[in-house]
Amino acid sequence: MELATSELSYPGSGNWEIPIDLFGSKKHAGVSRGVLAFTDESGNIVFRVNRHPPNPNSLPLPKDKKLLLDASGNTLFSIYRYHNGSWKCYKGNSEENKELVFSVQRTLKTITRVELEVLFEAERSNDECCDLKVKGSPFKRSCCIYKHVDLVAQSSLMYKLHQIHVSRGKFRLTIFPGTIDHALIVALFVIFLSGRK
Repeated sequence: MELATSELSYPGSGNWEIPIDLFGSKKHAGVSRGVLAFTDESGNIVFRVNRHPPNPNSLPLPKDKKLLLDASGNTLFSIYRYHNGSWKCYKGNSEENKELVFSVQRTLKTITRVELEVLFEAERSNDECCDLKVKGSPFKRSCCIYKHVDLVAQSSLMYKLHQIHVSRGKFRLTIFPGTIDHALIVALFVIFLSGRK
């Protein structure tokens, strides 16, 4: 599940010993309003998510396409959502030479809960067991990402002491130490947010 990070140039692409917090919101200085951005604890933009119209010639026709960009604007992943509750994530933004990184299938969808199974293409063999599981509530921006029984990442709204109303516009994504690339975790979280649709 480890992705070669030597060609990726963004903070968080290495193997860290402590958990890393990324803060997500659609209201950041330096990005267009409505564009989802993830910042580090200093407020520096680390990742951005742009909507992109899907190619009408691609089959099967995707319902939606999003691009995960690094701080410099380089496309790290293209995320395609299909009508059957599945997603595919490709490296870069090349329409001709797509390198599939992972696919996601929704296994549970209720009003308050979504569960996803993630299959990494590089680790496919005869068994089709999932590599990661994502469980949570997109409405509450709350999820946990597991590799078998190990917690890889989790997200939550930004609660404050004595706060009665919590805005859904800002949330924290905590990535725990391990060998999974941070950009992959962010891509999975972006898929999770659209899991109810």
